[in-house]
Amino acid sequence: MASRTIAPSLQQLIKGERSMIAMSDENSMMKQILATHTPDGREVDVKPLFQLVEDILSRASPAVDPLFVSSQTRKETWEDETQHTSFIAMLEALSFTIDRVACEIQYKSSAGGDAHTTTVSILNNLASFPWEAKLVITLAAFALSYGEFWLLAQIYSSNQLAKSVAILKQVPTILEHSALLKPRFDALNNLIKAMMDVTKSIIELKGLPSMYISKDSAPLSTALSHIPTAVYWTIRAVVACATQISSLSSVGPEHAIMAGATETWELSTLAHKIRNILDHLNKQLALCYKYIEENIDLETYQMLQNLLDSVQIDNMKILKALISAKEDLPLLDGSTKRRVNLEALRRKNVLLLISSLDFPRDELSILEQIYSESRVSSSRMEYEIVWIPIVDRSVIWTESLQKQFETLQATMPWYSVYSPSLIQKPVIRFIREKWHFRNKPILVVLDPQGKVVSPNAIHMMWIWGSTAFPFTSLREEALWREETWKLELLVDGIDPTILNWIKEGKFIYLYGGTDMEWIRKFTTTARTVASIARIPLELVYVGKSTKREQVRKCTTAITVEKLSYCWQDLAMVWFFWTRLESMMFSKIQLGNTVDVDPMLREIKKLLSYDKEGGWAILSKGSFVFVNGHSSSVLPTFTEYDAWKEYVPQKGFEIACMDYHNGLRPDSLPCCRFEFATAVGRIPETMKCPECLRIMEKYMSFLCCHDESTINALI
Repeated sequence: MASRTIAPSLQQLIKGERSMIAMSDENSMMKQILATHTPDGREVDVKPLFQLVEDILSRASPAVDPLFVSSQTRKETWEDETQHTSFIAMLEALSFTIDRVACEIQYKSSAGGDAHTTTVSILNNLASFPWEAKLVITLAAFALSYGEFWLLAQIYSSNQLAKSVAILKQVPTILEHSALLKPRFDALNNLIKAMMDVTKSIIELKGLPSMYISKDSAPLSTALSHIPTAVYWTIRAVVACATQISSLSSVGPEHAIMAGATETWELSTLAHKIRNILDHLNKQLALCYKYIEENIDLETYQMLQNLLDSVQIDNMKILKALISAKEDLPLLDGSTKRRVNLEALRRKNVLLLISSLDFPRDELSILEQIYSESRVSSSRMEYEIVWIPIVDRSVIWTESLQKQFETLQATMPWYSVYSPSLIQKPVIRFIREKWHFRNKPILVVLDPQGKVVSPNAIHMMWIWGSTAFPFTSLREEALWREETWKLELLVDGIDPTILNWIKEGKFIYLYGGTDMEWIRKFTTTARTVASIARIPLELVYVGKSTKREQVRKCTTAITVEKLSYCWQDLAMVWFFWTRLESMMFSKIQLGNTVDVDPMLREIKKLLSYDKEGGWAILSKGSFVFVNGHSSSVLPTFTEYDAWKEYVPQKGFEIACMDYHNGLRPDSLPCCRFEFATAVGRIPETMKCPECLRIMEKYMSFLCCHDESTINALI
């Protein structure tokens, strides 16, 4: 019987390695490894070679049943880069090195060489190569022998030459014991998979774009410092795998089966270590990608800023930067429900309607009405609205959110961005920081050249509708110059009945609040005084800016008790207060203050009264002669006897105004304004509209328990 060279078991090799490592700590070992690295500066594109190795190792998976192997359907989608001239040239330059490393691995794994010593020797042979090239060359060397072994296993039954070579390598005998050897082959396969994954991560790290992340940056420098360790242990794993294949061919399957459990455990232990290294590399890789993403986002942000600061021929560059440069059809046409290109907006006035998915129904309904009227009017306004939905990217996009988005989008007659995902993170940041979007809808206006002519025209839209076209700040200033403090300003576009009363010259009292006791006293006393003074009077209840359900109850009670005229549609109440708030924001946005703008002073008074109790605006036709809080308006009428003698001389309205202005009620409430963080721009300071002192600034938390608001968000 012929003598046989017995290859040492993997267990013996690893025991020897343990004793070696015990003699020297990890730092000493790493110093030895780093000492082998003397790169000559050459650049090696290892990706094509690694793809070839990956193809070999994936096709040579240890499926030891030849019938199973031959019946498998392999993927044939790998691009054959081996035909590229550059790859052939690289392979010619590296073929000798790959063969030399292959011979060293095969010889030392058969002769029982120490794995650490073998690994260091391989690293010395590859001293002039970059770390990733050392690893891929070693894997290529291993793929030669490993691929040959499994190639024989797959074709020896159908090829006589392969059969003869396979018999010399004991392949048929090994396959006969496939069931018993399966745990070891599984462990071997897991280790190879881990080796390949580590190599992919290293190649990925080395290929990161230098324009967005430098080697000196913290995440990449940390990752690169761990590459030598990763390369060392992966090459040691290659040596361990080669030892396994060599032992099967040299000592036979019987001996391998006897040592199977121990060596399988050792392979699994090594795979576990490689996986730990991989996890650490991938964590660093994730940090690198986060760093790169932040730099790309910053570049996009600055590019967007530069675009908006520079003069453009048209609005295309800016719209593509805001919405999507890559998507061919990023918009949905609300009228046709078809996807369209940004070309539909070229050289047009574009109103960017920016909001979250929680778009108030009343607000959307009024905006649709204004938009529809502008489309059919004889002097059709040449502008387009584009809805830009802003969603929190940290929130997982669910089917429920998609349905909410689609439902809202379906109601809009204007253009909308086809999907919220088309709005990039840096664009969202820009919109929040530069255009001060929080959560309440804003309307940013771009002229045909893409220049921002109004940072938020939503206030203009609520106050004047499409009359404010082209919605520029200059147009806003011009419209305000045409306005005076009169009743039409408050009710225009809301209720034609009141406008008719104004034309008839009637006395009209608008009042609000939710205190029914005060409402009964005010309406009764006001009618009594009007009857005595013989003036035509109309009373109109306009509710309150909040407490929607209480306003509904008050409206019902006023109607039942026939106290006055009131708006049954609460959307009209909402629009009244929204327009009033818009007037204040519009003037603040233009830089106006109460000490130089009497109209702003009156607007702010009314908004302040709304926060505390009841109030009333008294007018004769257009002329508003009293704008007062409940604490002063009601006494003015209850004390009618004190000023009625002046009515014949001054007229009812002037006499009433003079008396009211002369009152100094003890219960006059503090003046208060509340700005939700969702409104965007909040003034740093404000003067009191009553006494013109600088108001104190507080931070508050508010909940009005408004069920309709809650339901609208569900």
